[in-house]
Amino acid sequence: MPFSRIYNKYISSDRFYVRKLSNILGFTPGNVRLYKMAFRHKSVAVTIKDGAKNSNERLEFLGDAVLGSVVAELLFKLYPYKDEGFLTEMRSKIVSRVNLNQLSRKLGFNELIEYDARMISFPNKQGSLLGDAFEALIGAVYLDRGYVFTKNFLLNRIIKPHVDIHLLEITETNFKSRLIEWCQHNGKDVQFQQVDNPEGESVKMFSIEALVDGKVVGLGRDFNKKSAEKLAAEKACENLKILEVL
Repeated sequence: MPFSRIYNKYISSDRFYVRKLSNILGFTPGNVRLYKMAFRHKSVAVTIKDGAKNSNERLEFLGDAVLGSVVAELLFKLYPYKDEGFLTEMRSKIVSRVNLNQLSRKLGFNELIEYDARMISFPNKQGSLLGDAFEALIGAVYLDRGYVFTKNFLLNRIIKPHVDIHLLEITETNFKSRLIEWCQHNGKDVQFQQVDNPEGESVKMFSIEALVDGKVVGLGRDFNKKSAEKLAAEKACENLKILEVL
C-alpha cells in the first residue's frame, strides 16, 4: 500500500473517517477530500469560487457517465444477441434512482452523507439523496484510482454481490406507464416531445422532453427514439418523486 494511503488510514487527522470508509468500500482512499465531497449534499455546501459550491453535484455528473459506461459494457458482453432496445432498458433498470438508493443504503453510504436535516426529511423521504451520492462516489473513485480500478470496484464489490441482473430482466419497470398513471390520478396533462439536439443535426440522437402541465420535468437522449422516451419518463418520475411511493 502506498505511503499516502497508510498515512490517511493510521496517522492523518481523518484516520477514523478513512477507516470507516475503507470498511465500507473495501479499499483505502488516497485523496480523502474527493470522498468527503462525494458525500456532501448541496444543502451543506459552501461557495468556493465563481459561485461554484463544494457539493457532490459535479462528481455526480462524472460518476453517472462512468457507471453508465461500465454497465453498458457488462450488458453488451452478458447478452451478445440482444438488441439495443433491450440493452438500454436493462441499463436503465440497473442505474435507476430507485436501485441506486437501495444499493447506497445496503452498502452503508447513508452513514456518510452530510446534509441539512432542516431542509431534508431524511431518511423517510430521501428522494435522490442516496442515489446522487452513489454516483458522486463513483466519480471520486474514478478520479482517485482511475477507470480500470473503478470498473473492477463496481463489478466485483457492488454489481456482482448486490445486483441480481437476471431478476431485473424479468422485473417490469415501465417508467412511462408510471408517469402517465400518476398524471391521470392527479389530474395532470402529460406529453412527450422531440427537441433539437444541443450538438446540432450532425449528432444522430433523439432528444425527448417529458412535459407535465406544459412544464419540462424530464429529458432523455438516446440513439433510439423509444429508448429516449423511456429515459425522459424515468427522469420525470425521479424529479416528481413518483418512484418513492411506487
